[in-house]
Amino acid sequence: MQLFFGNKKKVTPKDSIVELRNTLQMLEKRETFLQTKIDNELKIARANATKNKRAALMALKRKKQFEGQIEKISGSRLTIETQVMAIENANVNLETMKAMRAGAEAMKGIHGAMDINKVDQTMEEIRDQMELANEISDVISQPVGFGVEMDEDDLLAELDELEQEELDKKLMETDRPLQMPSVPIHPEEEDEEEAELRELRESMVM
Repeated sequence: MQLFFGNKKKVTPKDSIVELRNTLQMLEKRETFLQTKIDNELKIARANATKNKRAALMALKRKKQFEGQIEKISGSRLTIETQVMAIENANVNLETMKAMRAGAEAMKGIHGAMDINKVDQTMEEIRDQMELANEISDVISQPVGFGVEMDEDDLLAELDELEQEELDKKLMETDRPLQMPSVPIHPEEEDEEEAELRELRESMVM
């Protein structure tokens, strides 16, 4: 095999595709050239069909040979195009697998540094710290008595006493006798002394 290909070297899919496409271009040029030859031989055969049958027959034979070469080139082109497509698909699959393998290795590296027991322990510590933070917030939010300790039961008892005093005061006000409104005294109800005093005032005014 070294007689045909020489020393083997690693060929990338990209290099193979480039080489195959160059071969396709060369075959297309060869096919175009042979088609020109076929057209010329056909012209010769037509020109000599009546006056020189031998020349016409030779032209048709050459035309037939050229057509056989074109058929072989067409077969080669189809094979190369199929190969290019296969290499492209294989290369896509290869790159996909590389990316997937790299992702798997990345995940393995991440998970390799993690232990499920350590994860559970960390989550438990987080929950403990959150509970501690809530307790601290509750303590901080309570009002400060500035050194005076107050018993809530004593405060409630004092409040009950105040309420009872208010109720007693209202009851006492409702128990008082109603004061009758003052009735104006008519002149005929005045006693004699009051009548004399009134007469005296009137005489002094006059």
